[in-house]
Amino acid sequence: MTPSENAARPWRKASACLDSEACVEVADAAGGGVAVRRSGDPDGAVLEFSAPEWTAFVAGVLAGEFGGVR
Repeated sequence: MTPSENAARPWRKASACLDSEACVEVADAAGGGVAVRRSGDPDGAVLEFSAPEWTAFVAGVLAGEFGGVR
């Protein structure tokens, strides 16, 4: 995607992060996937994950595989 296409996406972040630039934002991606970017650098890199990849990541977070959820 081009930078202007990424800027046009409806990005979301957790309400706990609304006053912080140290969070990530997510947006819907093609095919049911998820796009992720750093909120402090909205013009920076965007990572895109397929729906199965994102589901596996969220399951890992909830299972504590990454040191627990804060």
